[in-house]
Amino acid sequence: MFRNQYDSKLSKTTKLLILFFIILISFALYAYRLFTLQIVQGEDYRSQSKVFSSQIKVLPAQRGEIFDRNANLPMVINTEHFVVSVTPGEIPSDRYDTVISKLAKLLDIPKSDIDVKIPKKRSYASVEVKSNVSFTTISNIAENKYDLPGVSWGSKPLRNYQHTKSLSHIVGYVGDISQEEFTLLYNKGYSKNSIVGKTGIEKQYDSLLQGTEGREMATVDVHGRILSDVPIIEPPKMGNNLVLTIDSRVQKLAEEALGNRVGAVVVLKPASGEVLGMVSYPYFDSNIFSSDDAGKEYNKLRNDEYKPLVNRAVQYSYPPASTFKIIMSAAMLQEKAFPSTTRIECKGYMQYGGRTFHCHVHEPGHGWLDMKNAMAQSCDVYYWTIGRDYLGIDKIASYAREFGFGKSAQIDLPSQVSGRVPTAEWKFKTYNERWLGGDTMSCSIGQGYMEATPLQLADMMAMVANSGTIYKPHLLKEVRDSETGEILQTIQPQVLTKSTIDQSIWKEIQEALRYTVTDGTPQYPMHNKIVQIACKTGTAEVDGYKNSWHSWLVAYAPYDAPPEDQICVATVVEACNKWEWWAPYCTNIIIQGYFADQTCQEAITALGFDYLQKQGRRE
Repeated sequence: MFRNQYDSKLSKTTKLLILFFIILISFALYAYRLFTLQIVQGEDYRSQSKVFSSQIKVLPAQRGEIFDRNANLPMVINTEHFVVSVTPGEIPSDRYDTVISKLAKLLDIPKSDIDVKIPKKRSYASVEVKSNVSFTTISNIAENKYDLPGVSWGSKPLRNYQHTKSLSHIVGYVGDISQEEFTLLYNKGYSKNSIVGKTGIEKQYDSLLQGTEGREMATVDVHGRILSDVPIIEPPKMGNNLVLTIDSRVQKLAEEALGNRVGAVVVLKPASGEVLGMVSYPYFDSNIFSSDDAGKEYNKLRNDEYKPLVNRAVQYSYPPASTFKIIMSAAMLQEKAFPSTTRIECKGYMQYGGRTFHCHVHEPGHGWLDMKNAMAQSCDVYYWTIGRDYLGIDKIASYAREFGFGKSAQIDLPSQVSGRVPTAEWKFKTYNERWLGGDTMSCSIGQGYMEATPLQLADMMAMVANSGTIYKPHLLKEVRDSETGEILQTIQPQVLTKSTIDQSIWKEIQEALRYTVTDGTPQYPMHNKIVQIACKTGTAEVDGYKNSWHSWLVAYAPYDAPPEDQICVATVVEACNKWEWWAPYCTNIIIQGYFADQTCQEAITALGFDYLQKQGRRE
């Protein structure tokens, strides 16, 4: 019996010890787990805790503003507009389709446009479904708010373009980020609610103009419902301001000088590549893309036969016509293909390959001409002979490329064309046809397959003015901090092309272009008492317009000044306008207004052009 009592007592002690050790081990494991969670992995869990317990509302940042070269005239400012958002978790499941359908009707958009923006797993995170909503629409939503649970509205920065017309092609416009854009930019800090540049400077320098979004953080429960009354706010930071090379006075001068004629003008500084003015007509109002009728207005512009959305200065190429004779002359002199003082007879026509090619002056023709007079009189027969008999298409093409033709001008705009420099190989690949002597003759006077943009022709004149150098054309002058005004970056001149042509040849080309003004075809429209001008005209034949031509004038001035004090101007007026040979007059008005500090009308009066009536585009 004593033995049984002893065994029973020992058994209880053993059980207590076992229980004690179990408790001790459990406590140790629990303590270790707490130590691991709080000390070893504490920071990770605290970060995750913030994610799961905080609702973050994005505070949109204002885009940087855009100024002209004097940094005192804003081209773009920011205002506020209404946006409508949906919080899916606040909409009863059985009413979701009804609510979204009614909201879509009030916003005048398809229901699918809203559905695609709302995630499949509906939460209490707010989703923006439409921006730039009118006050009237917001009022209608407010009146129906009890039928629209989960629908809210607020304000958001809106771009307001102060000076539209011709600046619209340069500055561009913004819009809601598309799915394709978001796919490309999401890892660069963009969100599905971002506003991005669509064209022009707005697109080219979007990353500089984009500010840093702010955050408003509030504590929420597991379902995303807000629990805290006082949110934590990180304010947004405005994007950088941009100062362009555009001179608003020059831009307006060029815009008014061209008038409502379909065409383009480029004004640049040859010594730096800075673009002072760039006009393309017809133009558009950038503000329409933030209006309620944006889609309708866009379609109207897209379907306009005169293509107002196209920046003709860089996105459209034309036959350069007789302006190409500058390149032909440089090639002839550099190759020593034909003496510039030796004369060629122009009878007003030239027969070749069973065809008769007529010079722009028919019988009795220009007579005997050397290079200087052939340039001044723009004699086709002279350059047909030089191109066909002394240079050939391969050398012509080589020098055209040296002047920047057939390749991007690399201006800081998101879209531009390279033009075309044709060769025998190109024609065979494109048309499966062999190159003919007549093709060479056409290219020798800037016709046929040869094409260039107004900017490329402005660069061509810059190369002449600089005696062999083209600086990369650019529109951005400075980047500035939007809060302090501090200059963060200044764009320096960058050489785009350096010619191999001898320096002595440039002097002869420059003299010939000055002689063209004093003794050539444009001597009356290009006469100027304020400044000496060097220039070349061009009239490009165009299929589809009977007895009409593109009118060209490329020039630089002052002829007797260093490049640092000069400007280059390239003007094209398309054949669809009533023929009035306007390019020379337009160019002289710009040069007069620039150097005499005159308005367009004052320059017209000073030049004696008052009798000329501006003609509208051909309807």
